[in-house]
Amino acid sequence: MTAADQSAPPAVEAALEAHDVHVAFRGRGGGGTAWAVDGVDLALGRGEIVALVGESGCGKTTLARTLLGLEKPTSGEVTVDGKALEYSGKALKAYRRRVQLVLQDPTGALNPRHTVYEAVAEGLRVHGLAEGERARVAEALSLAGLRPPERFFLRYPHELSGGQRQRVVIAGALVLEPDIIVADEPVSSLDASVRGEILALLLKLRDELGLSLLVVTHDLGLAWNIADRVAVMYLGRIVEQGPTESLLSDPQHPYTKALLSVVPEMERLEQVVLSGEPPDPTKVPTGCRFHPRCPVVASGEAARLGIEERCRTQALPVLPVSTGHTTACHLAQASLPG
Repeated sequence: MTAADQSAPPAVEAALEAHDVHVAFRGRGGGGTAWAVDGVDLALGRGEIVALVGESGCGKTTLARTLLGLEKPTSGEVTVDGKALEYSGKALKAYRRRVQLVLQDPTGALNPRHTVYEAVAEGLRVHGLAEGERARVAEALSLAGLRPPERFFLRYPHELSGGQRQRVVIAGALVLEPDIIVADEPVSSLDASVRGEILALLLKLRDELGLSLLVVTHDLGLAWNIADRVAVMYLGRIVEQGPTESLLSDPQHPYTKALLSVVPEMERLEQVVLSGEPPDPTKVPTGCRFHPRCPVVASGEAARLGIEERCRTQALPVLPVSTGHTTACHLAQASLPG
């Protein structure tokens, strides 16, 4: 599959892109090759929020790490502002100042022996930015909603609430004045009452600072609340992507429909329980890699429509179903007029 097969033009100028990216690992016990990322194209526009959605084990975290420069693609390319990412130590250090990671577990991300001030200042010290350190730390904490910032300087993580700890982690990313933030499950460890506050903060930072955000999540409900665009990943590939409103109001891929059916706000959809876990990535099924778990195949609907053989034997690239909305599904393609 080529990069052109999966391309979906971003709504705005791209800041960060994956071009036909593959990332391979040795399978468990040394057997076979596991393609954690298997031919992905994904663009993150300037000032855009993209949600990368999928079950655990689908490859989304590996893709995020590759975009961060923490993994080098086995093949394909990551580009920043249209230029290929370089993997020399000096180039990566400069890049990681521009592209910051926010982890899902603030307790694990923060050193319990470090004060809030030390946690936020750490990035400045790593990058040799000592000038104006106190003012920069205060500004970052203020932007993250911890005001007055000086009140938090000498506190330790155990003295903070879960939401405050996540704000400290966000401040640690903001202190380096990045262009892009990759947030890996940024609210999954928080109470429901705090989730909305952190999502509102991320939206506010996008609007005020012009940040681009890639939000990695298993929760399509979160995507609905924050993302401009959604990319759904299954077993190493993007199976559907498009503008949030289009994709979540009219999902085309059975996998997307299954993920969406468990979102509380989507009561109109009958809940779909997927059987089993995603297959071993060293033993990817032939044809559509979702077909062994696909409700359309299991119910016999694919057979009635005459597409079951294609589902089982023919891999399908991501193709357009409407403006900016693409999917890799034989059922969706068979339903298109003409």
